[in-house]
Amino acid sequence: MCLILLAYNSHPRYQLVIAANRDEFYKRPTRPAAFWPEAPDILAGKDLQEGGTWMGVTTTGRFAALTNYRDPSRYQPQAPSRGRLVRDYLQSKSSMGPEAYIESLPAGGEAYNGFNFLLGDGSSLFYYSNREKIVRPVPAGVHGLSNALLDVPWPKVRRGIKVLTEVLQDDDIKAEQLFTLMADRELPDDRELPQTGVGLEKERMLAPTFVTSPDYGTKLTTVILADRKRNIQFWERSFTDREGTWDQVYYEISGDGRRWEK
Repeated sequence: MCLILLAYNSHPRYQLVIAANRDEFYKRPTRPAAFWPEAPDILAGKDLQEGGTWMGVTTTGRFAALTNYRDPSRYQPQAPSRGRLVRDYLQSKSSMGPEAYIESLPAGGEAYNGFNFLLGDGSSLFYYSNREKIVRPVPAGVHGLSNALLDVPWPKVRRGIKVLTEVLQDDDIKAEQLFTLMADRELPDDRELPQTGVGLEKERMLAPTFVTSPDYGTKLTTVILADRKRNIQFWERSFTDREGTWDQVYYEISGDGRRWEK
């Protein structure tokens, strides 16, 4: 994932609103979001190369999502896949809360390349990065997470927070509003771009909300609406080409753990 926009305890109906884009190499094999046969309480996509995932929820109300922290100078090619962090949290015992899970990571997750991690249990939401090594409760409000720390104001983070705040003015949020937000391809001025060590040309390519290039870009968009009775609506659009056509899946989980695919 390269951009997650979220509203936490900021809407009268929805406790958590998520709009997120996963950016990846187009050729990396991916399974669309589904309930996992080997762990049927987990709803998530799957990285078929390493077996992990980038975002998911469970029928018990857990949520987890991850973005990479962009820092090429500290990249470790032999590091374990960061997608394991999300998978393992979703599979962990319900008695292990978000803080306990983070505390269980050896050396604070130092073995992994840089990551940003959001994880919750239906009653709380936390943020952690192994580049900061501080467990932070996510405060009520609208937030943005790209490939720096939470709420670092990269152009697409600033723009996304602004538009999501406007969407939250509606009593009944429509998924299509969030998909439209995440489809934005506007390129910011060079003066606004971060300098993360990848060079100007690549900073430009990665700067829009929806990323495109010959071999890398936004592979899918996820929208999640979780209300205050723990009912969850989950949409995922997987883009079949760079012109914006897609396949979509939609699921619901009720507050008592029942599930539907529609």
